[in-house]
Amino acid sequence: MALTKFKIGDLINIIDERNSYGIKEFQGINIHKEFMPTAANTEGLNETNYKVVRKNRFVFSGMQTGRDECIRISMYTKEEPIIVSPAYTTFEITASNVVSPMYFFLTFLSKEKDRLGAFLSDGSIRSNLDWEVFCDIDVELPPLAIQKKYVDIYKAMVENQQTYECGLEDLKKSFEVLIDKYKHSADKKNIGSVLNEIDCRNVDGYIKDVQGINITKQFMPSVANTFDVDLSKYKLVKDGQFAFSGMQTGRDECIRIALYRGEEPIIISPAYTVLEVQDKNVLAEYIMMWFSRKETDRLGWFYSDASIRTNLDMDRFYEIKIPVPDTKIQQSIVNIYNAYNKRKEINEKLKAQIKEICPILIKGSIEEAKRAVEV
Repeated sequence: MALTKFKIGDLINIIDERNSYGIKEFQGINIHKEFMPTAANTEGLNETNYKVVRKNRFVFSGMQTGRDECIRISMYTKEEPIIVSPAYTTFEITASNVVSPMYFFLTFLSKEKDRLGAFLSDGSIRSNLDWEVFCDIDVELPPLAIQKKYVDIYKAMVENQQTYECGLEDLKKSFEVLIDKYKHSADKKNIGSVLNEIDCRNVDGYIKDVQGINITKQFMPSVANTFDVDLSKYKLVKDGQFAFSGMQTGRDECIRIALYRGEEPIIISPAYTVLEVQDKNVLAEYIMMWFSRKETDRLGWFYSDASIRTNLDMDRFYEIKIPVPDTKIQQSIVNIYNAYNKRKEINEKLKAQIKEICPILIKGSIEEAKRAVEV
């Protein structure tokens, strides 16, 4: 049996199971085709209206497919059911004699499929991929035995990545336990006594690398239009210095601060504050680690409550206290924290590589089916 072409609508069936079980796990799907906790406020919502998603069930949203250039679809693989918004479409594979649910999902993990979805959504006023159009998409399927072979390869890669991720979580827990220990036992110091403001300008206009900081506390190229802007007024940020912005801390529930690490200095908007460690008993990396905690972000959000624009004013920022153990202990904590971040970065790369391999697996399965016919 060679490749067989099917319409998606011939392989699936809508399942509209509502939450009459008291399930509280609200989730949604993102543009990476992953499930994630919903960002919507679920307080006071009637959870019985929400749709139940069980193992091997799919969730689809055609909204803004054209805008995002992404078919927003995901397959749920865990044992415990979750619930999703009634706005989503939930469905299952009914033609199990011709397609494996996981293989069906793998066919959507490619930019080619996303581009097709974006093209097909072009006829919608809101650039949505309508359900009827989605169901009319053609898929070519090799025999189930070949599908299983390539699904097993995918599952093996995912299993290795998840094993690595479990080790990552263990490292995170050990780090958090260590932090909590010294949070209660070490002496505390005000940020105002630890950091000092530095105001060096790009007076000769030599440096052109304009950057800003985002809510993940990382430097990034500025999104502002700097054409014909006098860069001599911009502030210099050198290796080991911080950039801070108190604007909208309350709105974002985030203290926007970042530690710069780089041989060549950069420049930032005059609206930012540049800070430098003035206490030799405190490590810059330790300070940055402390501001990377959600606990500190919540404190910043609380302190910004007195501001009309929910800004974290400098005097309030300086009042924030952090526990300061011995520098050797600080360094040990920083080492674990850096190791965690490095492994986290590797884990994200592993997940990205798996997604990049999926189109290759689909192509390989199709070519193998073609070769089998030729033989």
